[in-house]
Amino acid sequence: MADLKERKSIVLNNDIQEVPLLATFVEGVCEEVGMDAGTTMQMNLAMEEAVVNVMNYAYPIGEKGEIAIEATTDNGMLNFVIKDSGTPFDPTEKEDADTTLSAEERPIGGLGIFLVKQIMDNVNYEYKEGKNVLTLSKRI
Repeated sequence: MADLKERKSIVLNNDIQEVPLLATFVEGVCEEVGMDAGTTMQMNLAMEEAVVNVMNYAYPIGEKGEIAIEATTDNGMLNFVIKDSGTPFDPTEKEDADTTLSAEERPIGGLGIFLVKQIMDNVNYEYKEGKNVLTLSKRI
């Protein structure tokens, strides 16, 4: 595995139409650090889940907003930092979905962040300087 030669970043609008741009960004970063196809697919899934949640819920309906995503490597970890200036929300505080319940018994929602936590080695949330900052890290 290799480190990124430089910090990579992309800024998306809170528009689901921009998800393919996210996928291309994540795949490029994963390829540069030498992740295999299976891990890259998982990373893409986790990032899409996290970013689509921001696209859908961070800003009031109809309000345009941006989501800045930055990728860095540090001490054998690949870090994706997702920042938005929408409504403060800590997805890590949400209780993990009870996957022992049947689909009918389970409340709607909560599986996305559960999935992100399963795929990533570390998920961290902060609210600083008026921004939600969600960091997803994976050992490389």
